[in-house]
Amino acid sequence: MKKKILVVDDEEDIRKSVKMILEVNGYEVFTAIDGDDLLNKIGQVTPDLILLDIMMPGPPIQEIIKSIQDIKIAFMSVVRISDARKRGLCEQENIVDFFQKPFNVTDLIDRIELILSDNKNLD
Repeated sequence: MKKKILVVDDEEDIRKSVKMILEVNGYEVFTAIDGDDLLNKIGQVTPDLILLDIMMPGPPIQEIIKSIQDIKIAFMSVVRISDARKRGLCEQENIVDFFQKPFNVTDLIDRIELILSDNKNLD
């Protein structure tokens, strides 16, 4: 069974590119444009991993994660700029990995595979 990944980013080009890359690598991919859309999608599908831009319009990332904390989903954050505050937010919110845009596709896939293999209990 294909692993499901929800890609959440307010930039359409990023969503489409990442969706295509992940589908080519055998994942079932869903997309959301912001935090509100993410919450709607969670009502329709339970992903194994959420690939999340933490700097988007809509509700703060802390509220989003708290509202779905009972669902066992791994979160991986992708942001445009790396800084200590964003890393701190990721650690505080139990986001399992932090990836900076632009990113290397091979590295992204490798890290996703590692996260999903480390979180087999999320099935």
